[in-house]
Amino acid sequence: MFVDKRPLRGWRLWLFTATLALGTVVVLSKVPGYTITVPYVAGSLGGVTPSFGTWGTTDHMVGLALGLPFARWFSGRFGDYRVYIVAFLLYACAAWVCAASETLWTFLPGRIALGFAGGVTLPLAQSLALREFPERRRTWAVGLWGVLSMTPLTIGVFFGGWYAEFLSWRWVFYTDVVVGALVAALVGALLYGRGFNVRIVRFDFVGVALLTVIVYSAQTIFNMGNDFDWFASPILVTALIVVEIAVPAFVIWELGERNPVLDLRLFGHRNYAIATFCSVFGFLIIQGLLSVFVFQLQLLMGYTSSLAGMVYLLMFVVAGPAVAILHELNKTVDVRLISFFDFVGLAGTLTWLGLFDRLAWFDQLIWPMLFFGFFIALFFAPLASLAMHGLSGAKLIRAAEELALLRTVAGSYGISLLAVVQFRRLPFYQLDLADHLGGRRFASLDPFAQTTAKIEAAGLNSSTAMRRLANLIREQSALLALNDVFLVGAVVFVLLAVLLWFAHPTMIAFWRRGEAAHLCAEELMESP
Repeated sequence: MFVDKRPLRGWRLWLFTATLALGTVVVLSKVPGYTITVPYVAGSLGGVTPSFGTWGTTDHMVGLALGLPFARWFSGRFGDYRVYIVAFLLYACAAWVCAASETLWTFLPGRIALGFAGGVTLPLAQSLALREFPERRRTWAVGLWGVLSMTPLTIGVFFGGWYAEFLSWRWVFYTDVVVGALVAALVGALLYGRGFNVRIVRFDFVGVALLTVIVYSAQTIFNMGNDFDWFASPILVTALIVVEIAVPAFVIWELGERNPVLDLRLFGHRNYAIATFCSVFGFLIIQGLLSVFVFQLQLLMGYTSSLAGMVYLLMFVVAGPAVAILHELNKTVDVRLISFFDFVGLAGTLTWLGLFDRLAWFDQLIWPMLFFGFFIALFFAPLASLAMHGLSGAKLIRAAEELALLRTVAGSYGISLLAVVQFRRLPFYQLDLADHLGGRRFASLDPFAQTTAKIEAAGLNSSTAMRRLANLIREQSALLALNDVFLVGAVVFVLLAVLLWFAHPTMIAFWRRGEAAHLCAEELMESP
């Protein structure tokens, strides 16, 4: 059989790059692009509450993370491009299941399968692209991938909202069926006849099984806590016991495994440990805030899904150029300075968003969201460079895979945990405002009664006036609870900005720019 090992050139290379880019953007878009459709999905899947609808986001992200370690094993046995094609065909099938689902219990397995297949494709797309590009253009390819990594958080949200409002949320997934089949067909045609070298990679099945149990058990607790009264539920108590047993078992097993799914010894490198900690907790806040905010724009502020998507589309105006410039800046500046500036900027922007005392119009959100997009664009690349400092060869690739896996899991946890913060603060503010308006704090003043009397004087009856005031209290309490979520995020970024300075400086280049292993690791670490 003829084996063609020549790299692609000319229009074939550009078509190949565009195809891989389309596949990557579509896979990454299924987190933010779905989140904006949650109110529509919840109403369609048997009328479940929106909190149940968010399970489709969190479980999908966990599936995405767990697909990453399988990519290396599959590609070693069957070849990169073969696994990539099959993964996208499975992705198209999973998308069809999601689009055709009528109940949450059919939809969730489809979302998990969609995430797993997508997680397999992400590292393979990067390695396939770098293999075809000539060495002199590889850094350009990394810069392009960095710009593309921001599109799901911005353009993906807009298209998801547009589909939900003007077509149907199901078209978000029907589109994936077409794109998945198209990507698989084009990659197969362009790389037809390519051979591969079989690499027998020892796979840590026990470690992956334990990690899956830990991650999904913890995610179940975070997802169901608000709706099932936390540990008053036997299901959640059982999940907690499973986590308490599985975590020490996982640590012991991984420390004794020659090829662990998570190499815990990497955390002995100070810069990697600090960069991973900052990346994980920073992305937990960013992903959680993006999901909570787009949800509340619709339910609390009355935005349509397409208008809420426009709010996020604003972020790409500055995010895309910022990512492209940052790749060059990282080569000459200590990345701790860039990350410190970024974290302080994020803290300031989140404080800005957390001080709104009334519902914001679209034009009032333009400036804080532009700044938010700019600082999100600065978040990934400097931390990737910091994490890679002092690592090389196989350790570099493993470090990139681990960081991507841990950050993705943290993002799924962030969606649930920040929703918990808002849920818990809401009744506090309702009681506080009712107490204040009821006049208990000021014996000579009863604003509630005075306001009710004015409404009745305008022609409404007493019961209508009371309902209107109760709705205003709930609305203002929800806004204040949302503000607290932003302020919690601001505090976290201030603490992370201090932690950064415990890392070693990165002024001296410690790798050869353009080295394939380094570039592949950089791309993987920078994908949100």
